[in-house]
Amino acid sequence: MTKPESLEERVFGLRGKEDNFDEVALEVFSFQYHNNKVYRRFCDGLGLDPAGVNDPTVIPFLPIELFKRNRVVSFSRKDEAVFISSGTGGDKRSSHYVADLSLYERSFMECFRMFYGEPSAYCIMALLPSYLERQDSSLVYMTKRLIECSGHPLSGFYLDDLRGLAERLSDLDSDGQKFILLGVSFALLDLAASFPRSLGEGIIMETGGMKGRRREMVREELHSVLCNAFGREHIHSEYGMTELLSQAYSQGLGRFRCPPWMRVYIRDSNDPLDIMGSDAAGGINVIDLANIYSCSFIATQDLGRLHPGGVFEVLGRFDNSDVRGCNLLVDLTV
Repeated sequence: MTKPESLEERVFGLRGKEDNFDEVALEVFSFQYHNNKVYRRFCDGLGLDPAGVNDPTVIPFLPIELFKRNRVVSFSRKDEAVFISSGTGGDKRSSHYVADLSLYERSFMECFRMFYGEPSAYCIMALLPSYLERQDSSLVYMTKRLIECSGHPLSGFYLDDLRGLAERLSDLDSDGQKFILLGVSFALLDLAASFPRSLGEGIIMETGGMKGRRREMVREELHSVLCNAFGREHIHSEYGMTELLSQAYSQGLGRFRCPPWMRVYIRDSNDPLDIMGSDAAGGINVIDLANIYSCSFIATQDLGRLHPGGVFEVLGRFDNSDVRGCNLLVDLTV
């Protein structure tokens, strides 16, 4: 396989040239159809004629469940890393075989700078106990690099020392130092319950996930609790997953925005091949063009709603009884 450097540059060159998204998406689809055996088998199982794909909305979206039992790759060389999803209980976890870690780093660094500026402007503190104990988490990899680029002496991971973290946050706030506290939902709730305090201009960013530690909450309830505990008007959110190389960010009200090389569509919950318009609720499909060497077209198990301008919100997740459409596609094609 020849490494398509020009395709990579076209993907990241979409910043400021968003009108070219459809064209680049079709190029990535063609590359992955011809180089990704799992994805091609899936497309062929749907009776797709790749020559007739002339719009991103008709590109097949691979059900994310297929990452649990397949090596979903568009390359033949040895992978540089394998990221594993966190999973819950006895669920089989997804594996994302990453051909080029520099591509992942470029994606998350350029995206972070787009929404927040340089990491060196912040003290970046991470509260990710359910992830930090693992060495195969894409979220930990991203956060570690952001912490390194921050360079602030108090930047780092905080596992169980909630009291020490709370004291450092207060010190940073008193010093007028900008900071980002990135945390999994249940850990932020633990901090809020034990050490509530006003944090002024600091950014609190949740990455989702109760992981069975607390009862599930809708995002509005979670953010209300955290806002009240930390004296914030808005809570930020990060939307990403093991199977992707890009993230969307919400800077308040649970409304997410994507980088130029990422786009979200909403599919009909009962007909996974039907793409719906703005303001309709359904399953979230993601195009992540940075994910060149895996699959860029993913049908997730998340429920969401798309708003004008490509803004979207996450409403929850399908349970196993609700994903019958995607399960049918999985059973029929792979």
